[in-house]
Amino acid sequence: MKKLTLIAAALVALAGAGIAVARGVDEGTQSITSVSGTFTATTVSKTSTHSCTTTTGKTIASTNATYTGTATGPSDLTGAATLTARSTIDSTDGIGVVNGTLKVGSANAQYSAVYANGTIVGTATGHGMSHAQLLANISATFSVTGGFTNGKIGGGTAGGSAVELVSGHCAKPAPKQPPETNSAEGAVTAVSATSISVAGVTCAVPASLATKVATVHTGDRVEIRCSVVNGTSTLTSIDTGKGKH
Repeated sequence: MKKLTLIAAALVALAGAGIAVARGVDEGTQSITSVSGTFTATTVSKTSTHSCTTTTGKTIASTNATYTGTATGPSDLTGAATLTARSTIDSTDGIGVVNGTLKVGSANAQYSAVYANGTIVGTATGHGMSHAQLLANISATFSVTGGFTNGKIGGGTAGGSAVELVSGHCAKPAPKQPPETNSAEGAVTAVSATSISVAGVTCAVPASLATKVATVHTGDRVEIRCSVVNGTSTLTSIDTGKGKH
């Protein structure tokens, strides 16, 4: 059975209008604080992409890249923004997944998100200032070449989609078929600047062999070899050392 992985855009624990919380990681939690921030990261570097067409005819592209920009929010969510992203996107249907690391200000987190038609929605977990644990819904507009815009950490992040990832493989290219060939040896029955006929086989004369064919006359004994090129049997070689009738 094919393995199915269900990735939801929001976890039950963080369901609702989109929220980020920070709490102490010790057993005796002292506070839970609602936080929110925004980010933009559109400077792209360290990009590598692999794409293929699946056996179902879909185009899938997997890209690794780093995106940098700025973030605003509370003190630990304000400053430089750096996101690494591994995106796997079905460009045929406009859906996929994006995951990686998120560093905004002094906060560091891992995130996983669902991509749908240019938007990502997902969750991030990590740490903010003073070792506080950060749990957040995130959303942003995203493209592989343009990075992240309208990014939100908590603060009413957008609702999202869900996708299934099905294991499989890329379609193998059709094997290359060898060209159809034929040959003939005998007396030339017809010859012109554009074709030559020998023993019932007629082949078009390419420009590369026109000079040699120009020395051949009806009745000469020759051996010709031809291959089908764009649907036309075309001369590939001619041996004129066979003599005359």
